[in-house]
Amino acid sequence: MFARVELATDLEGARFRCVATQDRRRTSRLGLPLALTPQARHDLATVNVVFLSPHFPPNWWHFCRGLRQAGATVLGLGDAPYEWLSPELRETLTEYFKVNDMHNYDELLRAVGHFTHRHGKIDRLDSLNEYWLETEARLRTDFNIPGIGQRAIARMKRKSLMKGRFARTGLRVPRGRVCRSTRATRAFVNEVGYPVVAKPDAGVGAARTYKIENEADLDRYLRDKLAVDYILEECITGTLLTYDGLVDRFGEVIFDSSLVYSIGVMESVNESLDLYYWIGREIPADVVDAGRAVVSAFALRERPFHFEFFRVPDGSLVPLEVNMRPPGGLTVDMWNFGNEFDFYREWANVLVHGTSEAKTSRPYCVVYASRRDGRGYRLAHDDVIRRFAPLIVHHQRMESIFSGAIGDYGYIMRGPTLDPLIAVARAIQEPPESEQIAKQSGA
Repeated sequence: MFARVELATDLEGARFRCVATQDRRRTSRLGLPLALTPQARHDLATVNVVFLSPHFPPNWWHFCRGLRQAGATVLGLGDAPYEWLSPELRETLTEYFKVNDMHNYDELLRAVGHFTHRHGKIDRLDSLNEYWLETEARLRTDFNIPGIGQRAIARMKRKSLMKGRFARTGLRVPRGRVCRSTRATRAFVNEVGYPVVAKPDAGVGAARTYKIENEADLDRYLRDKLAVDYILEECITGTLLTYDGLVDRFGEVIFDSSLVYSIGVMESVNESLDLYYWIGREIPADVVDAGRAVVSAFALRERPFHFEFFRVPDGSLVPLEVNMRPPGGLTVDMWNFGNEFDFYREWANVLVHGTSEAKTSRPYCVVYASRRDGRGYRLAHDDVIRRFAPLIVHHQRMESIFSGAIGDYGYIMRGPTLDPLIAVARAIQEPPESEQIAKQSGA
């Protein structure tokens, strides 16, 4: 018989709540004889996985659910009170450790140490969240946990270091340089000419990214930019697309996919534009070749990935950046809708068992379309749902942290062919008739 107990504890001044399922019999938590040493029990037991910040983004709890289904001991570590976790997430966690501040590394050390004391060696640690990649790497290094460690994380976070890896693939690499002074910035602009793009070297997404087309833009950038390293690059124009997927423990790509965007994410963020993006039923061969070359250049193992490219007017591909995590927003759910499988669980199988046997046939195309608050549309929300109900498989309000890039409200459509879905996306984003008339008249 099992009982759920809550233990409020103070460990060296760090307040946390530990929630565990305990067995009242004379056996360990996993039902193994207590006479075995902790290491012997660990060797016979399930894989111990620490998942950082399991409550955010909200759909990330499915990764914990996948781990539980794959047979892992799922150890949540976050700064949200246990009561704030969704009931579904609570059910997936073997134990949850609350810290006051996820940015306080000493607290995180004590938390992982606590898990080690209770459950034995930690086998894997992850968050699948760009924000925590460097924290994960540091913890893996300190606790000798397999995965991306401190020696490797810089080239996977800093755009300037990514360029060296891209060069190994033979793909064209845009000229770029980290410019830490006004003098260096102006020298680079003089070298490549306008326009240029300025991005935080270790930034996430398109936040605080600048397209600099003239002297006024350059002055504004130098005045307003964040106090972090920025990389300046020659501006490449084309269609934004991705190569995404999952690599198993042996370096094999066992699932792949590709997004194509109606506009650039930078334009969506900086100009508050509506965008839509889609997953087709086939991935162009050159995208697969380029993407797998990047997988090899970065020596990926046991990771989901999200690589961005431009297809430029001459048809070739130019790599932009790599992200060692799944795409954000609802893209993982789009994968599931398009393939009728469970990526959350297949990622967990890779982490726990080394690989996945899931087969995907891509029976559907999938499209995401966004809307923004405060903007008028020809069709009201209820009209959209009623009119396109056969194609809409999901819709929801987006978290504010994502809305700058992908809108405040999102709709997912799927079907066997792409063109009808694109037509629906455009209809969802169509402005009121009065705005269309004004635009046509030049007002």
